[in-house]
Amino acid sequence: MAKSRLIGDYPVIGIRPTIDGRRGPLKVRESLEEQTMNMAKSAAELFRQNIRYSNGEPVQVIIADTTIGRVAEAAACADKFRKAGVDITLTVTPCWCYGSETMDMDKDTIKGVWGFNGTERPGAVYLAAVLAAHAQKGLPAFGIYGKDVQEADATEIPEDVKEKLLRFGRAAVAAATMRGKSWLQIGSICMGIAGSIVDSSFMEEYLGMRVESVDEVEIIRRMTEGIYDEAEFEKAMSWTKSHCREGWDKNPEIVKRSDEQKERDWEFVVKMMCIIKDLMNGNPNLPKGREEEMVGHNAIAAGFQGQRQWTDFYPNGDYAEALLNSSFDWNGAREPYVLATENDTLNGIGMLFMKLLTGRAQIFADVRTYWSPEAVKRTTGYELEGIAKEAGGFLHLINSGAACLDACGEVKDENGNGVMKPFWEMTEEDQKACLDATEWCCADSGYFRGGGFSSRYLTRAEMPATMIRLNIVKGLGPVLQICEGYTVNLPDEVSDKLWKRTDYTWPCTWFTPRTTGQGAFKTAYDVMNNWGANHGAISYGHIGADLITLASILRIPVCMHNVPEEDIFRPAAWNAFGMDKEGQDYRACAAYGPLYKL
Repeated sequence: MAKSRLIGDYPVIGIRPTIDGRRGPLKVRESLEEQTMNMAKSAAELFRQNIRYSNGEPVQVIIADTTIGRVAEAAACADKFRKAGVDITLTVTPCWCYGSETMDMDKDTIKGVWGFNGTERPGAVYLAAVLAAHAQKGLPAFGIYGKDVQEADATEIPEDVKEKLLRFGRAAVAAATMRGKSWLQIGSICMGIAGSIVDSSFMEEYLGMRVESVDEVEIIRRMTEGIYDEAEFEKAMSWTKSHCREGWDKNPEIVKRSDEQKERDWEFVVKMMCIIKDLMNGNPNLPKGREEEMVGHNAIAAGFQGQRQWTDFYPNGDYAEALLNSSFDWNGAREPYVLATENDTLNGIGMLFMKLLTGRAQIFADVRTYWSPEAVKRTTGYELEGIAKEAGGFLHLINSGAACLDACGEVKDENGNGVMKPFWEMTEEDQKACLDATEWCCADSGYFRGGGFSSRYLTRAEMPATMIRLNIVKGLGPVLQICEGYTVNLPDEVSDKLWKRTDYTWPCTWFTPRTTGQGAFKTAYDVMNNWGANHGAISYGHIGADLITLASILRIPVCMHNVPEEDIFRPAAWNAFGMDKEGQDYRACAAYGPLYKL
């Protein structure tokens, strides 16, 4: 798999097999050793087979050297885990144990507890007791307990337990991966967009990240002084000429750029992408004497201001944003970057959440227009069908070329369905399908006087998708909106008529939510009417439940979602904050506060 681009080890999961500490002539503890350790081994194997780091490697899992029956063994386990860099712990047991003696007392670890549902020994009793201890000490933990009673010698993990274990593991790894990394803003506030006003306190206290800032002029300095990897630039330029087909130029003759200007623009935007990568994560191949620039900013995600001071004078950042956000470039398949257009930090963090949960490239888009069935009929003569009709319309997701190329939907699974794959599954054929579906149109001079190119494609597949938005509300703090739904494949002639009403040179995705008939999800119109900002981050798949779990780890309440209630999984202590799930979440997040607040 790919080498990590970031400084710092990936988070490790530590398994804590706890046991009834009583020995004596009836050998209570001895009779449970094998079963307890086997639970730990089963959980470890489940994690290793199903959870990956963002670079594609299987998650690292370690197990305590012995079962944990008394405090001395808990201390030995804590010592081992501290030295191994464990950020996440899962305590497992089939039996009663001494709760406060055997629990994980480290305030900095993300905690889960799995109690075996069996009749021979009271694993459920320990689970309840130790979760109460966690709540009483202000150390929230996720409780995992199977629905059906198992036999004492069962080795299979029930499906409902697997689901909770993996949801906990994925979310915990995502949360812990962000800690100690950087958000890099290149530029500052874009056209008064609130999401691009970087809130350092939010980054530091909720995510454990720092904010790094460089002015956009740093890109020009590096171009002018030759502070870039010449060999990579030449490789990138050759690949771009071979694979990035130039498209339509919509501009009137009075502002149309000459062929010579366009050639210079291509060199500029390709060089710009190389430099942004170097700014994010460094590059040891920069020219000798540029050791300071070689180190980068250890950025797990970034944003580029662009408009307007940059784009009124220089070629736009669409090429860099679209390709960095994609799961491949001239070096083949690779871990997607997260680069937010217009430096919309809050949308970029949403993209980061979903990338870390899925390993897939993410879509950055305006949530631009709601189309009702009546409006579609009036303007195109087309009667909506299927999921779009059921939802009472759809939303137009479109932005100036910044969405990942994977979102074209031309990559297919084994059944011929459009899909966005994790980067480690992207074949050369898959990459070619995305490139063939994309053309690069000359930038709209009304928006981008400095020229450049915008990617253009139409999402021609119905794919499950999740759209989210992170917002910061004064007096409340951060809140997360989640909308599961589907991309919509309209007939080309219908898409064309609707698309041309906005900007025909930008990537176009039609999206309809999964509606519930009530509240913010009554219809697609209500989703649009309740959306908290002008942008949305969109991921392949229905991952709302994982996002709810991640948000609870980070103490970010979820203010809007259409995830079935039975799939909501938060720390057990949330149950003490009232009977309604939404109210529980708000009150618990307020009570515990940001994860990294000093």
